[in-house]
Amino acid sequence: MSFYIMGVRMVRNMWSMFLIYIFLASVGVVVSFPFIWMVFTSFKSLGEATTPSLKLFPERWVWENWLIAFKFAPFGRYFINSFFVATFVTVSVCITSLLAGYAFAKIRFPLRNLFFSGVMLTMMIPFESILIPNFILITKLGWYNSYLGLIVPWCASAFSILLIRQSFLSLPEEYFDSAKVDGCGHIQFLIHLGIPLIKPMVVTVALFTFLNSYNALLWPLIITADESRRVVQVGLTVFSGDAGVRVNLLMCASTLVALPTIVIYLLAQRYFSDEAIRSGLKG
Repeated sequence: MSFYIMGVRMVRNMWSMFLIYIFLASVGVVVSFPFIWMVFTSFKSLGEATTPSLKLFPERWVWENWLIAFKFAPFGRYFINSFFVATFVTVSVCITSLLAGYAFAKIRFPLRNLFFSGVMLTMMIPFESILIPNFILITKLGWYNSYLGLIVPWCASAFSILLIRQSFLSLPEEYFDSAKVDGCGHIQFLIHLGIPLIKPMVVTVALFTFLNSYNALLWPLIITADESRRVVQVGLTVFSGDAGVRVNLLMCASTLVALPTIVIYLLAQRYFSDEAIRSGLKG
């Protein structure tokens, strides 16, 4: 009888796992369909791409779309600008977030909680409300149509400071006490112990920051005046004109623009998953 019960349980578990995999695969197909449709649309003719249909495969594969798309604008220069700006913003945000997060978590100073509350309140301010003041300030500083105008306003992030602070708060106090006994100062602890201990969160912050900077459109569109400083997201606007949107060419450029973000996420996925698991185990 016991073997029969065990067999029934195994069959039930197998069916349960099978149904779970079917459900997850279905969700995966639904989620990835827009990207797959974008890739195949890049090989369609303009007439076929603009038809109100979600037909996936093109009737005739137009391979020259890719060559035509990258004659519309200097996308090579756009990619260099995007990676340059996103890299500098990411490094700056990581540095400022680590320093501020550590200070708010482990250094006691007057009005610490008040200052931290002030930083968190900045997250409630809509970007649109500070767009014009930021533009005026950047213009008066002479940073219009420059890398400084694209980078400096985004060198700190309240959300990233919050994430780093919470990671430092989750570390056992024994680490800090032992470091103090050994004569380790704040900077030494941060470099040699703090950052390695919260490495998954640092990678997560870097990943989100890079993707946000790389995908930015409104600010680079406003703060740049010529192609020498424009980024890839702004470059995608060249396919929209008075005659309409060149959908097939836009999908070619969009596919190439999306590839770096996918590759970066896949490379950093392990650290991102580790941080998600750690967050779920806390408490």
